[in-house]
Amino acid sequence: MPPGGTDFIFGEKIMPSPLQDKSKAFALEIIKVCNEMKHSKRESVLTNQLIRSGTSIGANIREAMYAHGKADFIAKLQIALKECSESEYWLELLIESGYYDDPTILKQCTEVKRLLIASINTAKKNQV
Repeated sequence: MPPGGTDFIFGEKIMPSPLQDKSKAFALEIIKVCNEMKHSKRESVLTNQLIRSGTSIGANIREAMYAHGKADFIAKLQIALKECSESEYWLELLIESGYYDDPTILKQCTEVKRLLIASINTAKKNQV
């Protein structure tokens, strides 16, 4: 396993997974942002939605590790992509409404989304 990296297992292959690492880091950042906003009593309805979708991304990626085949693997990553898109929406609403003012988390979400899209495309291309 590379230093600081997570192994990703699919079938017999073991490979480093920046996608797993970045999605977990994103989830941890989402938890911090939502807790910060709840403690300041600025917003709760949107943050409740965001914490669900933002932490679900990594959970679905983790589930993909134990997929029953390539089709199931792709399906789990596609669910993660949908959750990522939803998180992006909630973040846009929070930032554009003025409830949250640091766009760094939105950039992090976009990075995870790009990795997911690339992973899904690669898995589809390699699907037999």
